[in-house]
Amino acid sequence: MNRILSALLICLMWLAAGQEVHASANLLQDSSPPIEGDKPELTDPKGYPVLKADGDTLFLVYSRSGSLTPEDRAKRITQRIQSLVENGLYSPDSLKIEEAEGSLDLVYNEQILITVSRADAAQYETELEELAVRLRDIIDSHVQTYQEENRWHAWVLRIGLTLTAILTAVAIFFLVQKGSQRLVSWISNRQERFFMNLSYRNYTYLSKEREFVLVLQLIQVLKWLVILITLYLLLPVLFSIFPMSRDWSDVILGWVLQPVRKVLHSVWEYLPNLFSIVVIIFFMRYLIRFTKFIFKEIEAEKLEINGFHSDWAMPTYNIVRFLLFAFTLVLIFPYLPGSDSPIFKGVTVFIGVLFSLGSSSAVTNMIAGLVITYMRPFKPGDRIKIADVSGDVIEKTLLVTRIKTIKNEVITIPNSSVLTGNTVNYTLHANLQGLIVHTTITLGYDLPWRKVHQTLIDAALATDMIEREPRPFVLQTSLDDFYVSYQLNAYTREASKQAVVYSELHKNIQDFCRDRGIEIMSPHYRASRDGSGITIPKPDLEEGEGS
Repeated sequence: MNRILSALLICLMWLAAGQEVHASANLLQDSSPPIEGDKPELTDPKGYPVLKADGDTLFLVYSRSGSLTPEDRAKRITQRIQSLVENGLYSPDSLKIEEAEGSLDLVYNEQILITVSRADAAQYETELEELAVRLRDIIDSHVQTYQEENRWHAWVLRIGLTLTAILTAVAIFFLVQKGSQRLVSWISNRQERFFMNLSYRNYTYLSKEREFVLVLQLIQVLKWLVILITLYLLLPVLFSIFPMSRDWSDVILGWVLQPVRKVLHSVWEYLPNLFSIVVIIFFMRYLIRFTKFIFKEIEAEKLEINGFHSDWAMPTYNIVRFLLFAFTLVLIFPYLPGSDSPIFKGVTVFIGVLFSLGSSSAVTNMIAGLVITYMRPFKPGDRIKIADVSGDVIEKTLLVTRIKTIKNEVITIPNSSVLTGNTVNYTLHANLQGLIVHTTITLGYDLPWRKVHQTLIDAALATDMIEREPRPFVLQTSLDDFYVSYQLNAYTREASKQAVVYSELHKNIQDFCRDRGIEIMSPHYRASRDGSGITIPKPDLEEGEGS
């Protein structure tokens, strides 16, 4: 293990040293005359490269020299530098600058490598002597670096470093594989201690067996992530060992480092906007809490506002909260990343169009729900009738109203239908003034109407859930051909028990009419007095049937 760590440390130190040498080469290159992509404004922008031994550009030639064109000069200078690179006895002291007539010659052992003219200095916008010194330093650095990198002991070192890097990667793979296996075995032996069912009430949404499987999958993902990162880092290390492939190393590292650098830079630049969004959300959150507190006080009738009913409190709060949320979105929208891009705007417009087209009926019901809330035609618990549906209101939302009938049927009615139809509320005044239940019977003209009135009133007073005050009363609603219509009206405060009240009232009307010898003419029929019996049930017969 110690040997592996030592080899890894040596590899990292070498890599750092290699990057330092590479950086030094880049620095020398930066100090050289401008090359492609870094040249000043020239009278003749066409430049020809003087090439290194590995084919890269060393510097550019722009001006003529006698009969030689810039291209011919660049080719000759490249050949001379190549011969200098191949000289195994190269001595930096032999590379000198000699004055010539109106120019400076860069000479190595009496061989002129390049003649630097004032035209060259003008192209580079520098002094003649400064340009000659820069070119000498560039050529000297290139020759020494190339010869140093191509000596036999340098190649032996490169091969050794390559093997070290590969062995280090293999050791990492081996350690990761063995480590993951031991970790899985260690966790497997301690499942009962580490894992437990995650449940809410009676529903287990994550069992301990599933947790164990997820942990195993996470270990596998981490293992392969480490292996892939090692492989990714191994390639640049191997490419950086050899001079001809060092550029590939920079390219491979740039595939990940450049996006990461851009992301981090974008995040850093976005921090002020993120801080603004956090401040806006924080302020709006507590503003909504304060608004909710105010409306809760109104709902509890601790805070009273003239003309504002307590049952309006929470619906109004929901409207205010929605508006505050919308206002918050408007405030933070300019701070969202990409909010100025045409794609972002197009997507938001598209979503808005889809929402508006697909929710027209829902919006209609929501508006109707708001109108119904402030109209206050009913509230949950009231007995109402909408069209031909009667029942108790069990739920009232922005979209629908749900009614439970006396048969325990739950009927859902869209709020738009409620708003456009007629609503009868039986409960609204039942507790204060009483709800009038009424029923009509038809009796013959031979009966005194005062007797009929008293009989019906006595039947009503004998009925449970019928109020004694105000007293029941009778209305004669019509005088038909064969009978008179008598309408009995009585007060009750049990609006939700109308079916029971009506049933008991009808029973008592039948009993009292029978006891007082009153023949009910409903349903309609013709009574011919030819000596046949009347239709009043006999008490003894009725009692016998009941027994």
